[in-house]
Amino acid sequence: MNDYVKTMRAMIGKETLLTIGCGCILEDDRGRILLQKRRDLSLWVIPGGIMEIGETFLEAVIREVKEETGLTVLRPQLFGIYSGPEGLTEYHNGDKVFSVQIIFYSKEYEGTLKQTADEESLAHAFFHKQELPDSINPHQARFILDWARGEKTPVIR
Repeated sequence: MNDYVKTMRAMIGKETLLTIGCGCILEDDRGRILLQKRRDLSLWVIPGGIMEIGETFLEAVIREVKEETGLTVLRPQLFGIYSGPEGLTEYHNGDKVFSVQIIFYSKEYEGTLKQTADEESLAHAFFHKQELPDSINPHQARFILDWARGEKTPVIR
């Protein structure tokens, strides 16, 4: 472990960390959005996660969607870039994180959707714009609701 990594780990819980999340709005041929019910908070989210060092945005979103859903995203397009106070989170252990979200959109994917719960998710389901669940993660509501309203891309907030 290099000195930089040691210094950063020592700062966790003392300084706000900046992360970049990449997620994908996957829409099926019936115009429904794929959401994942997270095990940790029991809230609905789009598939996605935090970039790993050295990854591109596209590599991160394709990897995260595959890990979480079993689906491979094909030709993701930029939907929006989200920042602002909604991106500030404090974890149960006291760590503070500010996350910038790079959100993609695609109607093209292949593979078989995971139907069983795993360590990250309780369920996956497609929802119509008018029938979104009440328990959407508030940190993701902006881009899910932008999609439901038919916002033109790219959205910069």
